[in-house]
Amino acid sequence: MSTDVAETMSRASVLSGFMTRAKSQDMTLADLIRTAESLNGLGLGADASDLYRTWLAYNFDNSLRHLAWFNYSVTLRQRGDLPGAINALRSALEISPMFGPAQINLGRALEDSGLVAQAIAQWQSFAQATPDITADKVAHKLMTLQHIGRTLENGEQLGAAEDVLKSAIELAPEKTEAAQHWIALRQRQCKWPVLTSSEHMSRRQMLNAISPMALAALSDDPMFQLAKAWRYNQSFVGRPETLHPVRPSARKIGSGQPLRIGYLSSDLREHAVGFALSEVLELHDKKQVEIFAYYCGEARINDPVQTRMRAAVDTWRDVATLTDAQAAALIAEDAIDILIDVNGYTKHARTKVVAHRPAPIIVNFCGYPGTMGSPYHHYIIADAEIIPPENEIFYSEQVLRIPCNQPIDRKRPIAEDRPSRAEAGLPEDAFVYASFNGMQKVTPNCFQRWMTILTQVDGSVLWLLTGNDDTNERLRKAATQAGVDPARLIFAQKAPNPKHLARIGIADLFLDTLPYGAHSTAADAITAGLPIVTLRGRSFAARFCASVVSAAGLADMICDSADDYVERAIAFGRDPELLTPYRERLAANRDRSVLRDIPALVRQLERLFWKMQADGERGMAPTPDLTNLDVYFDIGVELDLENAETLSDADYRRVYCEKLAHWNDFSPLKTDTRLWPGADDTAALAAPQRERRRA
Repeated sequence: MSTDVAETMSRASVLSGFMTRAKSQDMTLADLIRTAESLNGLGLGADASDLYRTWLAYNFDNSLRHLAWFNYSVTLRQRGDLPGAINALRSALEISPMFGPAQINLGRALEDSGLVAQAIAQWQSFAQATPDITADKVAHKLMTLQHIGRTLENGEQLGAAEDVLKSAIELAPEKTEAAQHWIALRQRQCKWPVLTSSEHMSRRQMLNAISPMALAALSDDPMFQLAKAWRYNQSFVGRPETLHPVRPSARKIGSGQPLRIGYLSSDLREHAVGFALSEVLELHDKKQVEIFAYYCGEARINDPVQTRMRAAVDTWRDVATLTDAQAAALIAEDAIDILIDVNGYTKHARTKVVAHRPAPIIVNFCGYPGTMGSPYHHYIIADAEIIPPENEIFYSEQVLRIPCNQPIDRKRPIAEDRPSRAEAGLPEDAFVYASFNGMQKVTPNCFQRWMTILTQVDGSVLWLLTGNDDTNERLRKAATQAGVDPARLIFAQKAPNPKHLARIGIADLFLDTLPYGAHSTAADAITAGLPIVTLRGRSFAARFCASVVSAAGLADMICDSADDYVERAIAFGRDPELLTPYRERLAANRDRSVLRDIPALVRQLERLFWKMQADGERGMAPTPDLTNLDVYFDIGVELDLENAETLSDADYRRVYCEKLAHWNDFSPLKTDTRLWPGADDTAALAAPQRERRRA
């Protein structure tokens, strides 16, 4: 008898014993769950399902059988049997109507079935039926409200989602998830001020909850952004339950073997990041690097960008359905030398995978505009415009630089038919200012600058990428209050990327936002030949557009003050001929600008990879500097974050120095290489030094 046959017979015998115990009511509920989990762990999901079904049929008088139905539903979901899972959950609720986990999961199952309205109704019914204050009921109701808010947000019912999330905040203000989404929703709807404290939630609690991405759109305060990233990492990511020693690289310099580079991202598809990385992946020198892509995003069908990226990499791994530990184990098994975290703290990020340290070197690059503030990201790749040497103090990672931080895809299709202004809903004879950034980037200060420009340029219009109807109307009312005819705000409907690229160029001038400036939208404008005027800030997101503009050869369009930004935009609007040299320069330098020299960018990227490898081999991989970030966070909370952009660099640094000195007087701070010179030493403040500690 072969070993395989013997093992099969042995397994069948064991399973038969389980079934016999289940039928004879000799298996307790705890034994049932433990046995089924073991079977699932061995990949025997069908056997686990059979065991649950058998036990439920013969233990109909067990008072806790609703728990068996619930666990049975989980097993069915894992096997892809969504209808079966729904029926199992309903059976659990027939026995115990207020069983919170089943109520929540039933809503999720209905949502995943495409029955969004039924899912929301299911959750709302449960939320309304749980008024009693007990720990379990509060937790279940909170989760239910968050699911309702998330589903409404996904359906672009932003106002309704905001109301539901506010109820969740009032229920448990110490929990951050609901408040985090609530703040982001207010930003998307241009509801100013974004942070509105109440008796249920203080400003401090809001800043505890805000995400690093939302903070970047709220305030140009890079030190507070670093402190926030650190706190966010601690609370959202944390430390894996099982820590493994960092694996040394399998490759060595001089061995002749290419480095194994892994790109981890949910955006390797038709997305701004996908557009940015497509040609980068194609141009990698396969003698220098072997490319692995770890895709953790939603499943895509007929996605041309993803199809192209799959063809460009050496190995494609879909890790969306894997647990964090499983995905990390796969990356480690592939012996990746350098793992690029493309997501950072963006939507669908898998930062917990990175926390397992599945590669010797971890890099923050391309998809996230800021520092990670984490203990395991060694490097951040940027350029000299985004992170000049004096600003390295705002980053926990060691800064390495490429020519321009915005890779572009020179092969992106642009629709041949360029619309007329009339076809785009624009006046033919007006000066058209455009800003195609998302609504979450429009702040009160930014909008006021725009309104000042419009009041000084007769007949001009502002062309914006549309929000929802309520948001558009809110901006029209804000324009009226600023003395501007609301009809001068024109909202462009979203369009397929080739058509969007074709229409951009019919505007006259692109107006950037601050503190979160244009990224891929700036590259799109330059690609279409549209000049940009931008206001350079301090933080990563506030300097990104300046990087794109400089790389395109238009560095003289970068403004260092709000007054300069407004005055230049007005001058161009009053005399459009002033823009002619800029358009001509864009056209003449199109194919030889730094922005479009992707081969040079990729070669420098590969040189940086080998530098990282050399550092690692010498035991010189940088240790992230996380010193005193709790103090910096507490200082930042007290500042006027929304108006930090109005401070000069020297004044901004002076504010922190004075606060740090005050803290140190009462409780001396541990040695911190990030501490700046005295507030009265303006020259030193302009160029602080920072030591790099090494592992």
